[in-house]
Amino acid sequence: MDFNHSAQAERYIAEVGAFVREEVEPREHEFLAAVAKDPWAVPPMIDELKAKAKSAGLWNLFIPKEIGRGPGLTNLEYAPLAEIMGRLNWASEVFNCNAPDTGNMEVLLRYGSPEQQERWLEPLLEGEIRSAFGMTEPQVASSDATNMEATAVVDGDEIVLNGRKWWSTGIGHPDCEVIIFMGLTDPDADAHRRHSMVLVPVDAPGVKVERMLTVFGYDEAPYGHAEVSYTDVRVPLENVIAGPGRGFEIAQGRLGPGRIHHCMRTIGLAERALEFGCRRGLERSAFGKPLVDLGGNRERVAEARLALEQARLLVLRAAWLIDTKGVKGARTEVSAIKAVVPKMALSVIDTAMQLHGAAGLSGDFPLAESYAWCRALRFIDGPDEVHLGVVARHELKRHEGSRA
Repeated sequence: MDFNHSAQAERYIAEVGAFVREEVEPREHEFLAAVAKDPWAVPPMIDELKAKAKSAGLWNLFIPKEIGRGPGLTNLEYAPLAEIMGRLNWASEVFNCNAPDTGNMEVLLRYGSPEQQERWLEPLLEGEIRSAFGMTEPQVASSDATNMEATAVVDGDEIVLNGRKWWSTGIGHPDCEVIIFMGLTDPDADAHRRHSMVLVPVDAPGVKVERMLTVFGYDEAPYGHAEVSYTDVRVPLENVIAGPGRGFEIAQGRLGPGRIHHCMRTIGLAERALEFGCRRGLERSAFGKPLVDLGGNRERVAEARLALEQARLLVLRAAWLIDTKGVKGARTEVSAIKAVVPKMALSVIDTAMQLHGAAGLSGDFPLAESYAWCRALRFIDGPDEVHLGVVARHELKRHEGSRA
């Protein structure tokens, strides 16, 4: 693996970095104030910043090179850009690179019909609409995708959806117009051929947002997560992505690059938290000394830096493997980063919070909300236990048949 960034990546790192520093970060308080006043509306500044980013060519940067849309970056080239955007939990939308839209757009790019792409993908690529993803269910262990019980039953030229989903991220956004719904189509088929993915308009009869959910008390407006019920929802059969029974296959293809994005955005959050912690520790004093000189804080700062560097290199290697060997060829490494990065970020953010004292628990700094998000990430795209199981299986297989 070449550890140098390509010339194209270096250019985008400089341009995205400058845009975030000069255009996005200075407006953080404006964004927070607007959301506090009207949580489920899009602050006008977002559309303003989106227009600027689009005009600057900093748009749809996530689209894989092999698909042939956007600037044509590899996963390895995009990874450091995701880190920069991840410094603020709302910055990715400015570049039309926010989840779950990135994953949904990639699904439609890879698997969508021309009609599906025209109806849903093009407005998503333009940033005109947003989307949600309906997979996790409250009544089953959703870490095993084959457990999904919500149904998507073919009925002539329609498909009928019934069931309940929760943690449908993005559905609180006022511009959310479509949900990708995963449902059980054929319970007698092979476990990995039972489910289908269906495009469902948010306003389809029978779709009901039952409640918005919180993460450690944070509603994560204006994106949010919801519990959604589907009662005899009928949509055209042509809304099934790639045909009935291919839901699990699509889910696996969707999650590989998405996990890279999540991890690199999380590294960006952790980097910013460490910056906050270092500044606080240098600027404040107690017992006649700067905070960094008390109670082993210098060692904690050093450990945070080491953990960040190790995690970043692990993620970049996983991105490189996806580029060179495909999602299947990088499966173990992708699971490894999903287990490593959130724990690393939690530790780094915890150090920064401790250096801030009680202020670190407040909304005056982004640390508490960042901590809540990183804790949630240990479930998002699969819990730690699933990913550690993948890594352990790979490791043990290497030693099968060997003698102690």
